Amino acid sequence: MRKFWLYVALALTATLPGLWMRATGAHVSVVADAGIAGLAILAAGFMLSWGLEAAEEHVSRGLALAVLALITVLPEFVVDFYYAFQGGRQLGSEYVQFAAANMTGANRLLVGLGWPAIVLLYWWRSGKRSVELRWDNAVEISFLALGSIYSFATVLKGRIEWFDALALFALFAAFLWRLAKLPKEPDDDDDESEPEVGPGTALNQLPRARQFTVIGALAIAVGAIILLEAEPFAESLIGAAAVLGVNKFLLVQWVSPLAGELPEIIIMILFTLSLRPGYALGALISDKINQWTLLVGALPLVYSLGAGSLIALPLDARQDEEFFLTAAQSLFAVALLLRLRFSLPSALILLILFLAQLGIGFVFQHDEARTIQLLTWFAWLYMILAVALVIANRSRFMAYIRVGLLNRPAADIALKSPA
Repeated sequence: MRKFWLYVALALTATLPGLWMRATGAHVSVVADAGIAGLAILAAGFMLSWGLEAAEEHVSRGLALAVLALITVLPEFVVDFYYAFQGGRQLGSEYVQFAAANMTGANRLLVGLGWPAIVLLYWWRSGKRSVELRWDNAVEISFLALGSIYSFATVLKGRIEWFDALALFALFAAFLWRLAKLPKEPDDDDDESEPEVGPGTALNQLPRARQFTVIGALAIAVGAIILLEAEPFAESLIGAAAVLGVNKFLLVQWVSPLAGELPEIIIMILFTLSLRPGYALGALISDKINQWTLLVGALPLVYSLGAGSLIALPLDARQDEEFFLTAAQSLFAVALLLRLRFSLPSALILLILFLAQLGIGFVFQHDEARTIQLLTWFAWLYMILAVALVIANRSRFMAYIRVGLLNRPAADIALKSPA
């Protein structure tokens, strides 16, 4: 436990400059202010993730991963909600763009960089060229497919309505209910032992009541930190774009999600290096589901709260393209998992396509029409590849539906497909 409290002390120390600036109104520069506030949010995210690691010991693996993923992305949710709320208060302002930018950037970062990182590190650590999944993972993958498919309705409408929130919240509730039905089983990754991964594992040495007390105390402290630092971070990030000469949309899209996603990605890297890649990939899939359901569904409600009336959150041409590209990438990623494995070639394809469209965004950052055109081509490429994979693995697709959504037994279905 000493190690755990040492890490907590270091994380709290990292939040002090941001909290002091927030309390006194002091400023350094917009770039430094963004970095200091971002560091506080990042440290808070780590503390949340450490506390939630203990949940794995008390519930099914899938449910523990879903809760862990939900809590660790809380910082990102709060920043996104700030942009949406300000967009509602100042109708027609650029804040609405930033809400969409933060959400789509975080989604594509997870799949395009986080997923491949797990396979590449596992290959480097073990020499194995694929991460094998279990039929339990069919639940996460099936619900990710449903969330991704529903997101195309947003693209077609060009806005997110209040009833979209109801549908997406219901989808997330069904996801948790389905995970809760999974049996609690020991992890069956390739390793025979499960070494300590992070500071949060020390909590498992305490009695359950004390574990929950520590987790609750961390949650209260971290929640306060995130709420206090969300506004200065979000506003400083916008100001930093002008100083650095970078497109505001791009800076919010790719820098803001790092504060929310980095803690979980690092923890999943540690799980991978300790030869638990299936656990790591499952957590990132659950993270993606959280964003496609809870985050997207909450945006129009927070926007309406800022506006003072129930209205739809509008999407302009750039935001519409970003949603289309993000949904298409998500479907392609789901299709890559239909063989219950995530291979090194699949990871490299995802990574290369992500880096290519990221590069296009920055190269043509001041030519929005050209950017929209090129990124739309990427979206259609993802769609074509996804459809081809689903057709080639259509029997596996139906098996996912039976096992993941309908809770049918997988005993009569081959657990592995040919390489």
